[in-house]
Amino acid sequence: MREGLIPAVLGTVVSASGATMLKSKYKLLGVGVLGFGLAHVVLGAIDLVEHR
Repeated sequence: MREGLIPAVLGTVVSASGATMLKSKYKLLGVGVLGFGLAHVVLGAIDLVEHR
């Protein structure tokens, strides 16, 4: 399995759950979860590009 694929996929799932939380009463928590997920997507993408 390619290095960086797991963080990118996991970050996508976490970002999606954070985006759905933005519509609930836990908006601030949703923003934090969304940012955490997007950071994982970026770091996973960097690993995927770096280890071609």
